Amino acid sequence: MPVEYLSALTATARTQRANLHLGIALAFVAGALNAGGFLAIGQYTSHMTGVLSSAADDLVLGKVPHAIAGILSLCAFLVGAMTTALMVNFARRSQPDSAVTYTAPLLLEAALLLLFGLVGATLKLHEFVSVSLTAILLCYVMGLQNALVTKISSAEIRTTHVTGLVTDFGLELGRLIYWNRTGQAFAPAVRANRTRMRVHGSLILAFALGALIGALGFKYAGYIATVPLAIMLVVVSLAPFFRKVPSPR
Repeated sequence: MPVEYLSALTATARTQRANLHLGIALAFVAGALNAGGFLAIGQYTSHMTGVLSSAADDLVLGKVPHAIAGILSLCAFLVGAMTTALMVNFARRSQPDSAVTYTAPLLLEAALLLLFGLVGATLKLHEFVSVSLTAILLCYVMGLQNALVTKISSAEIRTTHVTGLVTDFGLELGRLIYWNRTGQAFAPAVRANRTRMRVHGSLILAFALGALIGALGFKYAGYIATVPLAIMLVVVSLAPFFRKVPSPR
């Protein structure tokens, strides 16, 4: 049943399959927003390493407003992650066995993406210091999402940190092709974790595909291209409410 499958993606009782499938969906969203957002505002919004490095460069070069803009983007990402922590922990303490513990952050992300799709062009015209409100909104959404999938998978999966994903994939790939020579009984054999390779490879491909589709969407449809992403998140987050509860015998 589609509802049962979608409900499992955000269930409190986690499985590796649910973590992977939710991670793939959110990595796709992150890729679409990151690439499409760059076409919209000329700035990547999930790459905090680059944002912080650019802020340092701008500060050294005397471009103080640009440096402040970078710090504001970083703070927006940070506040997004904090928001997820507050929402999830509140839900867990209020209703420990609730099937909708992770619904609020997903719905908030969907609402913000819908806002971005409908009035993103208008937000772009407004700036705080020298960073557009659109950039701050997208950085906040990326922090919100990455914290959510980190929380829901017990830090096993990230959806916006492709650098880490590629690093982990490369480590496992190196182990895979390593030649375990015979006659070295004292040394344990090097073995690749194929499950980790499959997970990281899937997330990288999902992010790349999302980036491609997001860029195409923004190029030909503009801001409205984020509306299907928002709808997808709404469907995933609301699925537990439509799940059939077994009747007591």
